[in-house]
Amino acid sequence: MTLGLNSSWNCLRNYLTNRLQFSQSFCNMADGGKSFARRDRLLEIESKVRIWWDQSDVFVAKPGEKPPGDGEKFFGNFPFPYMNGYLHLGHAFSLSKVEFAAAYHRLRGANVLFPFGFHCTGMPIKAAADKLAREIQQFGNPPEFPSAVKEEVSQPSEQIDANAGSQPPPDKFKGKKSKVAAKTGTQLYQWEIMRSFGLSDEEISKFQDPYKWLTYFPPLAVEDLKVFGLGVDWRRSFVTTDINPYFDSFVRWQMRKLKAAGKIVKDKRYAIFSPLDGQPCADHDRASGEGVQPQEYTIIKMEVVPPFPAKLSSLEGRKVYLAAATLRPETMYGQTNAWVLPEGKYGAFEINETDVYVVTERAALNLAYQNYSRVPEKPTCLAELTGYDLIGLPLKSPLAQNEIIYTLPMLTILTDKGTGIVTSVPSDAPDDYMALHDLKAKPALREKFGVKDEWILPFEIIPIIDIPGFGDKPAEKVCTDLKIRSQNEKDKLAEAKRLTYLKGFTEGSMIVGEFKGQKVQDAKPKVRRKLLEAGEAIMYSEPEKKVMSRSGDECVVALTDQWYITYGESEWKELAKECLDNMNCYADETRHGFEHTLGWLNQWACSRSFGLGTRIPWDEQYLVESLSDSTIYMAYYTVVHFLQNGDMYGSDTSLIKPEQLSDSIWDYLFCGGPYPESSDIDPNLLSQMKREFDYWYPLDLRVSGKDLIQNHLTFSIYNHTAIMDKHHWPRGFRCNGHILLNAEKMSKSTGNFRTLRQAIEEFSADATRFALADAGDGVDDANFVFETANAAILRLTKEISWMEEVLAADAALRSGEPSTYADRVFENEINLAVKETEKHYQTYMFRDALKTGFYDLQAARDEYRFSCGAGGMNRALVMRFMDIQTRLITPICPHYGEHIWRELLKKEGFAIKAGWPVAEAPDDTLKSANKYLQDSIVLMRKLLQKQIMGSKKASKKGAPVQQLTEDKQLTGLIYVNETYDGWKEACLKILQSKFDSSTRKFAEDSEIMSALQTSEIGQATNFKQIQKQCMPFLRFKKDEAVKLGPQALELKLPFGEMKVLSENLDLIKRQLGLEHVEILSYQNEDACAKAGSLTAVLKQNPPSPGNPTAIFLTSS
Repeated sequence: MTLGLNSSWNCLRNYLTNRLQFSQSFCNMADGGKSFARRDRLLEIESKVRIWWDQSDVFVAKPGEKPPGDGEKFFGNFPFPYMNGYLHLGHAFSLSKVEFAAAYHRLRGANVLFPFGFHCTGMPIKAAADKLAREIQQFGNPPEFPSAVKEEVSQPSEQIDANAGSQPPPDKFKGKKSKVAAKTGTQLYQWEIMRSFGLSDEEISKFQDPYKWLTYFPPLAVEDLKVFGLGVDWRRSFVTTDINPYFDSFVRWQMRKLKAAGKIVKDKRYAIFSPLDGQPCADHDRASGEGVQPQEYTIIKMEVVPPFPAKLSSLEGRKVYLAAATLRPETMYGQTNAWVLPEGKYGAFEINETDVYVVTERAALNLAYQNYSRVPEKPTCLAELTGYDLIGLPLKSPLAQNEIIYTLPMLTILTDKGTGIVTSVPSDAPDDYMALHDLKAKPALREKFGVKDEWILPFEIIPIIDIPGFGDKPAEKVCTDLKIRSQNEKDKLAEAKRLTYLKGFTEGSMIVGEFKGQKVQDAKPKVRRKLLEAGEAIMYSEPEKKVMSRSGDECVVALTDQWYITYGESEWKELAKECLDNMNCYADETRHGFEHTLGWLNQWACSRSFGLGTRIPWDEQYLVESLSDSTIYMAYYTVVHFLQNGDMYGSDTSLIKPEQLSDSIWDYLFCGGPYPESSDIDPNLLSQMKREFDYWYPLDLRVSGKDLIQNHLTFSIYNHTAIMDKHHWPRGFRCNGHILLNAEKMSKSTGNFRTLRQAIEEFSADATRFALADAGDGVDDANFVFETANAAILRLTKEISWMEEVLAADAALRSGEPSTYADRVFENEINLAVKETEKHYQTYMFRDALKTGFYDLQAARDEYRFSCGAGGMNRALVMRFMDIQTRLITPICPHYGEHIWRELLKKEGFAIKAGWPVAEAPDDTLKSANKYLQDSIVLMRKLLQKQIMGSKKASKKGAPVQQLTEDKQLTGLIYVNETYDGWKEACLKILQSKFDSSTRKFAEDSEIMSALQTSEIGQATNFKQIQKQCMPFLRFKKDEAVKLGPQALELKLPFGEMKVLSENLDLIKRQLGLEHVEILSYQNEDACAKAGSLTAVLKQNPPSPGNPTAIFLTSS
């Protein structure tokens, strides 16, 4: 799934219609009386807070006076988004991760640098601008489009989009896949897309100039991100391409640096290629097929034996070959025939003056771009053919043991793979075996396709490979085993291939030919080499899967002569692995993704001839492609404000001119090179720039969507190791999954889509940030829920109102030091929230930080309010709660935090820099005691309701008991037994002796049972009866110990139950709605006697540590 604004041209019209309907319904709700006052209040607060921040330049980052120690600085960044549209929630989700991280580090007192740039390199903007120009030329200015045009439209995707969906082949790191959208109906023109941006017809025509896009969208993105509350030093913002002469100089230096180190070479290689664009089509130039690589085949030249049939008569005197593409040239010894698709469309294509290949048009186009066409890049078809025309052709095929084989019909050939011509090896291939079997066994099938008996009946299976477990006729055996009866049983045949194909290649041995006795995997390259050297085969490549360029054409594989970066080179790969080993990847799946990519990544074409960008400095006919100018630009952030003076285009007057930036300057700044004595730049200025880089580098965190592991992020690792010293290699990459909206994919066609601007208008910035934090943190897909964003509006505004009310009624608060049990518990919950939330922020688990720092803390506050009763809350504790909760939520909801900090708490400075709150270590015993208290109250309430109402469906809250008992008075007796005794004591002591606390494992059950049988209770006469009670108790306590540790096996709880319940007697009375409640010891016989007629019930349900028993007595 690709989430850019221009990423689904064919869906945009539906999207706009849905958005209009949404807006209308939104207005209707407002007209119907629904209030948006709470959201509007947040928007007002956010607007006010941004003014405070701007006035004080709170996000401007300046280096410290001395090199930073561990944790004293934080440099985080996000892959700059591509600027052919508005930012959307997909961008916002990924960038929120680094935003929250930066905000946490800023809050705790670190010096933070968070810069943000904009990517414009590549072909999408240029392609869209050219499309506009063509529409104006064809339809006028403004254009008058036809009402209905049928066209197939491809779906373009974002470049360097942290949430763009891309899927590599199965052996590459797994990500999402963008799709080709086939559209039939009214065409959506580029002009209409531009109108959707709110542009007038007069303005739209200006976008024929691709550089107009660069001046339009980046400023809008800055505006949206500022409203979002992004804590960016905007002095360091810039755009890419040669429109920015400073960044252009930086990229030229980077490319020269790589070339000088031998990392860039010129070579002829197979590459995915767009015929329409006339250049290689890299991942981010594609509308679909990201991650798809060239698939290499061997084409077997099967010569047609003259005389030729009528359809080929014009080719007499030339060499005509059926060109069959195979992945297994070593199996050619077993050929019995060739296959064609009867209904398939083929052509006889001119390769050179003498040779003609019969293949599909698609294969001919690929061949033409691989120098196999008389006219380069333009296949010449000498005769149009169908599969029927080819059936019965006699062939001479390389390595075939039969001198002549024939062309036969096969019904399952796919013409979008290979050449449409297939060699038949029925001993090895289940599909070939069944197709041959069908023709031999079914005379009617032969008659239908005009197959003569002599073309097929004399030809028997030729064993060529022996596979352990399958013998020398593996296809026949597996088809027999699976009871396959026809070539049309596709699922069974797929299973047959799964069982034999890989096993044959890895474990099979050749039993014929020159390489007899050798393993198949060893013989394969030798057979291929032999065929190529004899001129009996050629190498051929095509895309593994269908690839569509952003220009809308289907890509081919071309043999291109261009510049490549030598990723995968052994020594360089080892450096990249070393860098990765020392990086924090934050998730095993992310690390495995990098390791896998380093395993397969090879040379990467870094030059392009179409689009925007920087020219390759030594070969200026080419541009640097879009993934190659974005690998170490993080270093540029450290000095850009000196060069561009706050202007993102580098067009403002600066103390340094672009032409002054020689390679020696860049080497001095970033590579520890010698001071450039010949430079005329102010030495003090150069010194300040170098100091900035040395202070901020290396980058501490880079956040991105996981789909960029397979290219952009791995390229970044490679380039850092090639250009920079080890102490400047990146420290951490954190990758996230993609974002769903309300558990469904983002989709303009369904209206399930939001730009960042729309989300802020709908929910406010802080509620949007709140929902982004709540959406999820792992590498799996996260879920932005509108209901969560709306609930955040309510929660945040209600909390503001509560604080305002409490502060206004200050006299109602209890003065003095916290002293009650409720005070101690609440204070402990605050301490716990501080410690737990800090752990979550440190590991960048923001959903968990939101839970412990906001949800849980609010729940503790609400419990405290109720627990305090008439005595009221403690003033000092309430003020501490307001202070700490504000700090804990500020990285996620900074406007809200700032408002409370300044307007309500009347604090100096800014909440975003308030410092991480100080807290004592949480008291785990006190937390356990409070959980015991709250759980006990819930159980008592349920029991009371059940006793009074005679119902098993009592709710947790229950009804006031006074209403239920009418004129009867109820007394509650709560019995406590603080120590396990009797057979339970014996069981626990045995478990204690059989438990290894370090591993949390018990001895074998038989050993525990033996100890139980030899114990005092095991010798009792009623042991069999006791044993029935012991077994479930032992199982329960074992499970508890494994989960909680050895404390679960203690004979008593770590706190006094009687004391806890007695201290909270007033709370218990209020919760139960009773005036008379007593806390009694079960060990005291006089106390037990108070149960009166319910004594038997008490004895049947005795209390145990952690489980008090409540008895309720009524009297008139």
